[in-house]
Amino acid sequence: MATETSNPTRTWRPVAPGDAAAFAVLLNAIEDVDHFGEFFGEEDVAEMIGDPVLDLARGSLGAFDGDVMVGYSLAKHKPLAVEVHRVMVEGGVHPAYRRRGIGARLLSAGIASARELHAIHHPQLRLAVDAQNNEQNAGALAAYSAAGMKPIRWYSQMAHDLGNGIVDVPVPAGFVVEAHSADNSDEFLAVRNEAFLDHWGAVSMPAEQWHSTMVGWQSFRPDLSFLLRDGATSAAAGMLLTHSWDSDTEATGIRDAHFMLIGTRSAYRKRGVAGALIAHAEQAARAGGYGQASLTVDSASPTGANGLYERAGFAVTSTHVRYAIEF
Repeated sequence: MATETSNPTRTWRPVAPGDAAAFAVLLNAIEDVDHFGEFFGEEDVAEMIGDPVLDLARGSLGAFDGDVMVGYSLAKHKPLAVEVHRVMVEGGVHPAYRRRGIGARLLSAGIASARELHAIHHPQLRLAVDAQNNEQNAGALAAYSAAGMKPIRWYSQMAHDLGNGIVDVPVPAGFVVEAHSADNSDEFLAVRNEAFLDHWGAVSMPAEQWHSTMVGWQSFRPDLSFLLRDGATSAAAGMLLTHSWDSDTEATGIRDAHFMLIGTRSAYRKRGVAGALIAHAEQAARAGGYGQASLTVDSASPTGANGLYERAGFAVTSTHVRYAIEF
């Protein structure tokens, strides 16, 4: 009997903007089994594949059974890189189509796409191809290992039920809190780029990407995103950026304020900046009818963020494993 990868009725082609609806159905079918805690509407996927730095022609592959999308691979290069260019490969297969060789083909295609994109954008640097998945997804982790990838990093997904109380952390003396606005958005980006300089694998984000994704997607919540400013110098000391997805709320019944980014400039660390921002954002979220706050943190955070979040009331809900292979 022919294997799935040689099935003459299967269609393999780059993902296109018109695939957003079918792509959303696929991602939600994957969520039903793999439990990432992420649900998608058509508009969510349209924004995801419309990212200006995502090269769909070179960096994507979709597997289709007629009009049904049954698998995908996306390779996301970095516009800016230093020493090592880390390309993230994402992918998945519809649960009804697994164990037919589709996932292996998609992963192989993703790695090949990563190498092609690397040759175009950062050929002078070393290349690392990354993939990440829920640690409970044994099939995906086995596929990464079979492709020669090794586990290198662990990330904790954390959540805090806002009905269980919010730890009160006052704004440090001499500082003021501002909500996100068009006038200070570039300062949010500047804090993000400086604050993450000493984080593993982090590189600066270009302004175009910031404005089209971080503060451009419909999930962005400017009313729950805050900047902490030094009143004496007017310098931006820290920032917290929040997203919330209506599709998640519809699927779970819980309005979740996801703290996408929390960053403090190095000169202002150990002064209560991040703790004050978290407390302020949680209070605003609860007042706005949100039932939960969530975030993701590197389990080996160099700034001790894990402990900060635990003290704020967050608890680990799941762990994701990052695999990588270098060329």
